[in-house]
Amino acid sequence: MATTRCYPSDISDDEWAFVCPYLCLMREDAPQREHPLRALFNGLRYLAHTGCPWRYLPHDLPPWAAVYQQWERWRDARVFERIVHDLNELQRMLLGRAATPTAVIFDGRTLQSTPESGHRAGYDGAKRRKGSKAHIAVDTLGHLLSVVVTPANEQERAQVGELCRQVQEVTGQTVEVSFGDQGYTGEDPEYEAAVHDIDLQVIMKPEGQTGFVLLPRRWVVERSFAWCSRFRRLARDHERLSQTLQQLHFVVFACIMLARHASST
Repeated sequence: MATTRCYPSDISDDEWAFVCPYLCLMREDAPQREHPLRALFNGLRYLAHTGCPWRYLPHDLPPWAAVYQQWERWRDARVFERIVHDLNELQRMLLGRAATPTAVIFDGRTLQSTPESGHRAGYDGAKRRKGSKAHIAVDTLGHLLSVVVTPANEQERAQVGELCRQVQEVTGQTVEVSFGDQGYTGEDPEYEAAVHDIDLQVIMKPEGQTGFVLLPRRWVVERSFAWCSRFRRLARDHERLSQTLQQLHFVVFACIMLARHASST
């Protein structure tokens, strides 16, 4: 029987059928479970979409403390990374592509700090903003592969080694080339990528460019950032722990890709 959806962020029956096995860290009938797992996940999705504080979750969802406690379990077990990884492979195969990519795109996005995250914030001189920077790697479809969170004053080029290590771990060493903007120029990032058998290519702006120009490859990761911006919890850095911000990116992409997978099957 179909379940009534109270909020637009609530998970559909088809989406739940896919994601439920990943989220069941214990049996549904375990005696310590007081709230349905689906309701707890809906609470997390509501928070990701609306950006509300934990204590402001609506009363017709489970208590905020229960949702937060379950979120900590999911976060520490990194279940959303596995969900996104499997959805990436499914989406690619449905499009007739190899399950894992051979090319990725890097970029970084600065999120304004809040009182909760200010203790680990840095000042981004280019954006004139104090906060955290999310360095991400996506495939050529814009699907998330890895995230590294640093203070905003950290340079993109300094994160190439860790991003390359993560994408090769996720894909099983299939990535051969990566693309980035001018923030990835220099011998050091090129060397760090080569250590992981990846050819780092920097896509430069055309000489004399004025106004907006759609650059090959680079627009893909910008679209991925635009997808993230639709989830208000990622409009700023509200998190005390950088791990929480990192894992919330996978929560957001899990929501995006679950909806696509459900609509295509």
